[in-house]
Amino acid sequence: MPAVPSITLNNGVEIPQLGFGVFQVPPEQTKEATLVALEAGYRHIDTAQMYRNEKGVGEAVRACGLDRDEIFVTSKLNNGQHAYGDALKAFDGTLAALGLDHVDLFLIHWPLPKVGDFVETWTAMEEIYRSGRARSIGVSNFNPHHLRRVLAETTVVPAINQVEIHPYLVQDEVRAFDAEHGIATEAWSPIAQGAVLDDPVLVRIAARLGRTTAQVTLRWHIQRGDIVFPKTVTPRRVHENFAIFDFELTAEDMSDITALNRDERTGPDPDHFNWIPAS
Repeated sequence: MPAVPSITLNNGVEIPQLGFGVFQVPPEQTKEATLVALEAGYRHIDTAQMYRNEKGVGEAVRACGLDRDEIFVTSKLNNGQHAYGDALKAFDGTLAALGLDHVDLFLIHWPLPKVGDFVETWTAMEEIYRSGRARSIGVSNFNPHHLRRVLAETTVVPAINQVEIHPYLVQDEVRAFDAEHGIATEAWSPIAQGAVLDDPVLVRIAARLGRTTAQVTLRWHIQRGDIVFPKTVTPRRVHENFAIFDFELTAEDMSDITALNRDERTGPDPDHFNWIPAS
């Protein structure tokens, strides 16, 4: 089984560059899907309070037979819990749902600029980090102007910024800002929920390499330096998505894929997204 490369975060914590995401995985299927991923070789699992499936992830982590320190577990703060005290209480709920004494990464899921002050939220994240119950903290869906406030008004630099990235939304400005400030970039929706898979450029490259277009797209992320965590509950695709470390894209392949950019989102624009889920 090929080794998944790791990226060292700005606090020295190492994160596997390829992970398994459980967005939209039904809670009753999460334990089994996560176990399949861990059996396939994944050692990085990405969940969130909003997904309502932390419990299944924790059950799989405890049942898989691996040591806890072999698995990198990420969760994210729900949108209705941005006040300082609410964030601290919500994090306690994440650990209880997972049945773990710590997570490896905890993120603010969305900045919600018209709902509350994400800088106040970040101060709660710093307290969680200082407690040792989150080995690293970061943000999700933050644009550079959001990050500038966090950097100017708080102490701990986010370890990660998790944003939508795929060949139709390459996010070069966000990625450059992150890199300049020592923030690793994670890519959610890495294949644009399947929208890129029939693109002629990807089809051509995949045919030449004898790979699927999904594998080519994930390999593009890896070679760019993105951390990526595709989601699927189909065991064949779980294994297929993991089989991306025994080939490389050429420089021409990389530039051709990056040139597909349309600034086209599959999800909301963080500057305008202010949704809070029903409790």
